[in-house]
Amino acid sequence: MKKTFMVVFLTLIMLLSGTLTAYAEGSGNVDGGGGGLNQGTKAYNWPGNSYQGVRVTVVDAEAGGIVAGPMDFSNKNLSSVAGNMFSFGKVSKMQYRNGAALTLQTSGYTYYTPDNPMPQIISSNSSKASIAQIKRYFCSEGAASMVAGKAGIDVVTLTNGSYKLVIEPVIYLIYNNLYFAMTTTEAGLYNRMVGGDLGTHFPTVVMKNLALALFLEKADLGFPAYTGSKTTARSTDEMIQTLGIGIIIYKGAPPTEAEYDAVYRIDTDVITSTTLSTTDEINNDAKATVTFSIGGRSYQMSGVVIPENGSQLVWVKWHTPSEPCEITINISTNKGSLATTTIRANVVDLNENPTPDPMADDRYNGYSRPSLPAGQNVTSLSWGIWRCWWHTNWVWVSDWDWESGSHSSSCPAGCTSGHGHWVDNGEWEDQGWYDYALDTYSASLSAAMRITPDEKNPTASGSTLKSGYGINMTATADMRSGAPASHITQVQTCVAYFPEFHYTDYWRLLEPTSPGYPAQFEFQRNEYSTYNRRTHFTPVWFPDGNYTVYAQVIDAWTPAGMLQMHLNDTLTIHDNLFSDWHVRPLN
Repeated sequence: MKKTFMVVFLTLIMLLSGTLTAYAEGSGNVDGGGGGLNQGTKAYNWPGNSYQGVRVTVVDAEAGGIVAGPMDFSNKNLSSVAGNMFSFGKVSKMQYRNGAALTLQTSGYTYYTPDNPMPQIISSNSSKASIAQIKRYFCSEGAASMVAGKAGIDVVTLTNGSYKLVIEPVIYLIYNNLYFAMTTTEAGLYNRMVGGDLGTHFPTVVMKNLALALFLEKADLGFPAYTGSKTTARSTDEMIQTLGIGIIIYKGAPPTEAEYDAVYRIDTDVITSTTLSTTDEINNDAKATVTFSIGGRSYQMSGVVIPENGSQLVWVKWHTPSEPCEITINISTNKGSLATTTIRANVVDLNENPTPDPMADDRYNGYSRPSLPAGQNVTSLSWGIWRCWWHTNWVWVSDWDWESGSHSSSCPAGCTSGHGHWVDNGEWEDQGWYDYALDTYSASLSAAMRITPDEKNPTASGSTLKSGYGINMTATADMRSGAPASHITQVQTCVAYFPEFHYTDYWRLLEPTSPGYPAQFEFQRNEYSTYNRRTHFTPVWFPDGNYTVYAQVIDAWTPAGMLQMHLNDTLTIHDNLFSDWHVRPLN
């Protein structure tokens, strides 16, 4: 048995992530909780509250893609143990969310020591971390210089508003006589993988102090704000999905919709979810029902069962309004506790900002080609539903009674002895229990796009066309899942962005010309097209060279979140449509 456990211990590990936000001179979207310390035994212990650090990842403030890192920093001198310390490499919460696998590294843990010591990140019973100090430190010029130096980015560039820092707490502890370095997300994934054994040995240090070290005050980078308890141990799912993350936003960063917990598109099927946790068993005798109140209607997910100290995603599939609006979603349950009870959602119309009609005399002096947005793909997600059944265990429960007897002929005269015997009038009693199993589901997304010169273009050749003519676009997206229809939506939205607008100012919402599995999308018919074509006109002034269209395939929803892909395709511009005109004098 011990040998089998070690194989699992060395190979099966999982992780989780979180978020914090600030501006440098910056501001911080971060809060924290916890406190108290359970040191454990020699084989399972946290050596002390100095055994901690942070993982920093530099991301593009607009697109959300990783620019540099992740990299770890710690005040603690770990030189005596780093060579033999187990870790999961340098992987961020964002990468785990997007499908990165948990990979064990058995030696050579690396980290940087900051020039100016960092404040305490993880609380203990003797010393509580200060969120104010954490914000002040990471929003400072000194911290920005430290990160810029290790990331290979000029500090002025790092702090001009183009980047954000994703910060995650790192703990160094001894588990099963081995030193480990792990973030909150990694601890949650690993705890799930070892059947809760990590949390059993570290119910306070890992499940409370590490879990609540950092979390978001406002939603950002696709991670939700945390609104649950700040003083009690948290669930594994919360550690993986919500906790253990902070984001630093420097001055000048583009505005975000951080005041909302979710952003949906109009007239779209979506799935809104949260985590239901319980300390007591929820079984078939008294199942849980979770109610979602949305826009004056109530939706319920009923029949939920969860084992003791377990958790599960709970959700509702619903259709958004046909007009832009703000919606407050209230969530309640008759059993257990919810990670989130209120969600503020913004429902937007992506069809309100289409590209304008390019004119023949348009000019754009000084134009330079923009970099392609570095969007994050989420191509697979998984979730599970608990079920339970009664495990019969029949036990005989004795009930002894004395049955008196009468005197017999063999009794001597004047016999005073009692005559009788003991009788067991007991019965069989089912003293069984509920067994639980988690039925897991998953969904995956694949997508592709192609742009071509419009068929009405008289001089296009293959993938080369002259500027001023139109192009067509087709995108296909296929969502694969064995889950019930109530668990998923089809792919519903595709949006295209263009280089002449630097992939920002205007866009085209494509029309689903063949919805379903797979779905196909094309440009909507262009009101400026003489032939009412599904076309986008390139500007006459666009310079020779690559013309690359960028697209987002979104709104493929699951209980674990939204699947999405970022695509692009390129044509070549050579010359312009004026060269096709022939001018001759009148006779």
